[in-house]
Amino acid sequence: FLNIIGRQADRLNTIIEDLLSLSRIEKETESGGIVLSVGKLEKVLQAAVNDCSARAAERNVQVVLDCPSDVSARMKADLLEQAVINLLDNAIKYSEPGKQVSVRGYREEHLATIAVEDQGSGIAEEHHTRLFERFYRVDKARSRKLGGTGLGLAIVKHIALAHRGQVAVESQVGKGSTFFIRLPAA
Repeated sequence: FLNIIGRQADRLNTIIEDLLSLSRIEKETESGGIVLSVGKLEKVLQAAVNDCSARAAERNVQVVLDCPSDVSARMKADLLEQAVINLLDNAIKYSEPGKQVSVRGYREEHLATIAVEDQGSGIAEEHHTRLFERFYRVDKARSRKLGGTGLGLAIVKHIALAHRGQVAVESQVGKGSTFFIRLPAA
């Protein structure tokens, strides 16, 4: 019973931390408290990949980074890194062992784009419009088993909005998913 109570307490703590993080991001965005400065996307992506490398190794998932060093955006680096970590963490969780997760940074016209692509089971199209909502889960049983709170993608969305950007997803069942963060390029 103590083990069960301990696991549930840890789960509640994670939910509380995510809610506080989301609330802080929203408050800072509304008050104009998030100061953006020009920075290299490659450094943020590399820091996120480094942060997730142990989880990837545990699951036998290879993470590949591709970002030219000249791609820049107006950003708050630690906040943007948190968004990429959330996307990477999901990609690693939902990938089968032996698969690859790709993290790309590139410039599209006036946008700096981050794409996190997995080779997982994919997400049916009817879920795409709701994925970035708080507590929305495509597969509730699997998400809970893997430790998700249902807030990670909502946090990603609000971080993108704080950067005057947007989020998107492309996914097909059986073919994996690609999540995008698009920011104004510097």
